[in-house]
Formats: sequence, C-alpha cells, structure tokens
Amino acid sequence: MALPLTTDQPDRSVAPAERTVARNFLLARLGSFLAFFPLGIWTANHLWNQLAAFAGARPWEESVTAHSNPATAALTFTVVMVPLVWHVGWGMVRLAKTRTSTVGNVSNLRYWLQRASAIGLLAFLGAHLWLAWIQPRFVLGRPEPFSDIAREMHHHTPTLIVYILGVLAIAYHLANGLWSFATMGWGIAVSKSAQAWFERLALLVFLVLLAIGWASVYALYRAGA
Repeated sequence: MALPLTTDQPDRSVAPAERTVARNFLLARLGSFLAFFPLGIWTANHLWNQLAAFAGARPWEESVTAHSNPATAALTFTVVMVPLVWHVGWGMVRLAKTRTSTVGNVSNLRYWLQRASAIGLLAFLGAHLWLAWIQPRFVLGRPEPFSDIAREMHHHTPTLIVYILGVLAIAYHLANGLWSFATMGWGIAVSKSAQAWFERLALLVFLVLLAIGWASVYALYRAGA
C-alpha cells in the first residue's frame, strides 16, 4: 500500500523529466513576472523622476535620492534589489542555455538585441549602483548630490556616453521584454493580431522611455554647465 505524500517527499507519480519541465516553466514565469512587477514599473518611475533635473538641484534630490525615513529606504531596497538579483540570475542562466533557431529575420534580430542589451545593462547597472547609491550612501555617508552627477555628465564624456547607451539599453530591454512577457512568457497575446498589437505597444513604450531617459540626461548635462 502506497504511503501518502508528505511535504518533504517528491511526487514520484510524475516522471523526473516532466517535473523538470514543470519547474523550468514556473521559474521562467516567475523570472518574467518579476521583470515587470515590480522591477519594470519601478524602472519606468525612476526614469520619470529624473526629469526633475529640469527644475534644479533640490527638486531632483527630493525626487530621486531622498527617503523620508529608513523604513522607506529598506522597502525600496527590497522591492528593487531582490527582484533585480533574481532576474539577473535567471537571465544569465537563460543566456547560457537558449539558442536562436531562426536565421536572418526579425525574431532573430530581436533575440540578439535583447541579449546584447542585457549584457550592456548588467555592466551599466553595476557602475550605476556603485556610483549613485552604494558609494555615496555607504562609503561617504550621504545621498548622491545633484551637483556631482551633473558635473560628471557635463565634464566627463565617458560618463555621458555610458548614460546615453545605458538608457537606450533600458528602453529596449524593457520594451522588448513587455512583448516577450505578453507573447512567449504568459501567453496573453496568442493570435497574430494580438501579437502585432503588443509589438506596436512595445515600440511605443521603447520610444517613450527613450525620450524620458535622454531628456533627463540632457537636463543633467545642461545643469553641469
């Protein structure tokens, strides 16, 4: 007589290969979900907040770097960093395992651009987190001043180039990720017409994010003068 399953016993009624497929399916869905909720939403909001640079130092610092109390800082860290670390780890595994099966078409180009943007974003975020958050707060003991980022943006050309390309990578990766999320990820858009609609939506998201991000870079560059 078979014993009932307990919480620490695997379901041996399912073949190991099937359990692996189910596990990978759930991990893929979780990785895709965390890329947008809350990480993608927070990223879009962070880009929007950067537009406060047009209003000057104090509005920018209040919008971007200020936290009303340690609890909000801890909440921001949890909401942003935990999904980010998960998504980076999940993405690196996918990057190593997946291969494109199409040659010379739009899907193939989208595949490689998404992975190129992911690699560029990994480098950009590492530098950005260190210079804009870790070093100012945990080494220097204060938030990043507006004057520092504005000066670097205007007088240090590599910083300007890195931020221009970083915003481009963010806009593309998030917009194309939206299309993947709705089509291959969660199967929201199944028909060709629905996929075409989401493709137009992804293009719109890309252009909007790119415009917001580059406008913010320009505002910081101008302020650094």
